[in-house]
Amino acid sequence: MPAELRAQRTLNRARIPEISSYLVENFADYTLSAITASIDGQVAFEPTADTGLGQNLGNLSIPMDAQILINDGQHRRAAIEYAIQEKPELGYDNIPVLFFIDEGLERSQQMFADLNKHAVRPSDSISTLYDRRDILSELARSMVKKVEVFSRLTELEKSSISNRSTKLFTLSAIKNATKTLLAKRKGDPIEESEMTLASNYWSIVAQNMPDWQQALAKKVSTSELREQYIHAHGVMLQAMGNVGAELLVRPQKQWSQVLEGLSRIDWARANSDWEGRAMHHGRISKAVSSVILTGNYIKLELGLPLSASEQEYEDGRK
Repeated sequence: MPAELRAQRTLNRARIPEISSYLVENFADYTLSAITASIDGQVAFEPTADTGLGQNLGNLSIPMDAQILINDGQHRRAAIEYAIQEKPELGYDNIPVLFFIDEGLERSQQMFADLNKHAVRPSDSISTLYDRRDILSELARSMVKKVEVFSRLTELEKSSISNRSTKLFTLSAIKNATKTLLAKRKGDPIEESEMTLASNYWSIVAQNMPDWQQALAKKVSTSELREQYIHAHGVMLQAMGNVGAELLVRPQKQWSQVLEGLSRIDWARANSDWEGRAMHHGRISKAVSSVILTGNYIKLELGLPLSASEQEYEDGRK
């Protein structure tokens, strides 16, 4: 664009490399939403026709010395600049821009507030459901297909479960727990054999959770399980990812025998042992420390040793 684009100074710099990498890695097949901007200058619009639909279509002429303030899309603009440096051919692409006439600083600030206040970020679960580029999302969808209890009892679109829901797990929780289970980071390759290993692990975990099987058979309501038990919450699933990450280095016959001990654990929220671990002041906690301490408890109940870092968390409780 000939006129200089002036961005707001409220950028979250961490987002720019993320978007830039997305453009570079998917330069032939990316999607960006329109940028919204205000023009401070005299503009001229020439419609293609005097009547009908044509009067709303035409050419917009903007003076070369006009200032253009981006109200929404500063991160995209900055990311595009970085991406073009790495992938110059992106400079020939187009992106839609919605222009408003600049009515002063106060109006521009209000536009910025309105656009961002009403923006809705999709839930982690629905992003996982639809994202075909992310291998970790593919991993989560694979678990839902292969593990029976997940296929029947997973909320696919929301990252939290309502009291009346008939589901027990969220897709985002399965994704995060399985990511931990396989010790994967974003962008790491995942072999089909690893997906199979993960689905076998979760299937065996489920087989040793009688309440999950009861919910699967519709003999107990999921809302009742969430109200009364720890194992009906994401903190337990994430903790089992931590536990499994150390178990999977052993032969399957050995770790499957260890997991039989899950059925003997008292998962009731009334069990005071969970306080300070999965619960704080009677409420379920999703904090990192809670996940680790919950995993510690499970490991101790299964007769598994704690790592040095896990022992530090235990010592910190005393």
